[in-house]
Amino acid sequence: MSKAKGSSSNVFDFNDSSSPLASQLANEHRRREAISEREVPTPPKTRYLTISNQKGGVGKTTTAVNLAAGLAKSGLNVLVIDIDPQGNASTALGIEHHSEVDSIYDVLINDLPLADVIATCPELPTLEVAPATIHLAGAEIELVSLVAREQRLQRALDDYARTRQRKGLPRLDYVFIDCPPSLGLLTVNAFVAAREVLIPIQCEYYALEGLSQLLKNIEMIQKHLNSKLTVSTILLTMYDGRTNLAAQVANEVREHFPEQVLGAVIPRSVRISEAPSYQQTVITYDPSSTGALSYMEAAIEIAERAVKS
Repeated sequence: MSKAKGSSSNVFDFNDSSSPLASQLANEHRRREAISEREVPTPPKTRYLTISNQKGGVGKTTTAVNLAAGLAKSGLNVLVIDIDPQGNASTALGIEHHSEVDSIYDVLINDLPLADVIATCPELPTLEVAPATIHLAGAEIELVSLVAREQRLQRALDDYARTRQRKGLPRLDYVFIDCPPSLGLLTVNAFVAAREVLIPIQCEYYALEGLSQLLKNIEMIQKHLNSKLTVSTILLTMYDGRTNLAAQVANEVREHFPEQVLGAVIPRSVRISEAPSYQQTVITYDPSSTGALSYMEAAIEIAERAVKS
């Protein structure tokens, strides 16, 4: 699918401190129009993406919930699996996740069907969430002694897909799995259940630090547990166009991963940071903001790549 005119513009174009405010507003208006004119394609089959980076503070959860919200807002059927004990994805999507709530912990440890823990995002009817609770904090230890400990999430997702089909529900288009910032058994479960890995990379010093270890772990998963897993997407986050460092980091990442890096870039944004405190994504909290536009552009680009590949 060809991109609409102006759709390639991103934070590199409008976040330059030397640009007049009027120019920035005009640019954002053009981007909104381009987004509204683009039809988001449905993937030929369900896409399972794990959002992972063991380096904390790179916008991993923010990326998971906003990409999911962007695709759901476009009419696609999306499921977010929150397997981070902090439960930040559940919070941002307005889903209860106190200790009494049935959660992904019960699915992984107690074999509860995934269908029994899923809740619908109050802002987006085609976005479902399997919430995380504090019980997940001990799941790493409890998983060690369980049979097929690395495949438990994959089996739950396969069972849920069959359940939806049996009930006559539409097929899921996207499943996003939000991982904790570690490489333990919860993250291994996510890698085994997914077909693609999406890595958010912060546009700051040490951006690539630890990435080689993550890629080595993914190679091990490919070799021993999931040969279909690929690093399909890298998203640059927290870009600050006022600094030379951000541009240097972005260029360096693109040189290392020319095929995987999205053209869309996520800027530093107060609106993106504020949204979770209102139990929303920036897509629903302030859809006309720069942050929301950037995540919508990234979501559309991901969707279009599936059709082209």
